Amino acid sequence: MKIIGIDPGYAIVGVGVVEYHSSRFTTLDYGAITTEAGTEFSKRLEIIYHDFTQIIELHKPDAVAIEKLFFTTNQKTAIDVAQARGIILLVASLHGVPCFEYTPLQVKQAVVGYGKAVKTQVQEMTKQLLNLRAIPKPDDVADALAIAICHAHTAPSLMNQKRLAKQWKAAGK
Repeated sequence: MKIIGIDPGYAIVGVGVVEYHSSRFTTLDYGAITTEAGTEFSKRLEIIYHDFTQIIELHKPDAVAIEKLFFTTNQKTAIDVAQARGIILLVASLHGVPCFEYTPLQVKQAVVGYGKAVKTQVQEMTKQLLNLRAIPKPDDVADALAIAICHAHTAPSLMNQKRLAKQWKAAGK
């Protein structure tokens, strides 16, 4: 299964592409989509749209895993990140790629095994699981790879849930 992990933003969108097969990871690509501060916001969204379209078309993933937004302080930032996130979801949908959303707690649990792990623990475990020489920078990129790992570890149970739901529906329950 080829997965693109996304840490959404509008200045920096972390992107990580992994292949997961037989409980083994292969890191295919990682980096960031960046937009310049001071650029008109609609232009920043356009850059994210075009760059993510290129990434989807290049890698042809089976799934996109993206972090769910959770903001408690800056509402303007939350709205702007949500708009950038919407662009990413739109691109995936236009290319027929299913999207899966994970909270930071779910990512920490799937990568480290502990939902209250600190960022450095998640980054170190991501480095180890993907057999990387160093923790990718900026942090958004490491986070995107962790989100992809989360999906790889979570997807089998999601598929089982969908399969069971179809069976129940077919049985009229």
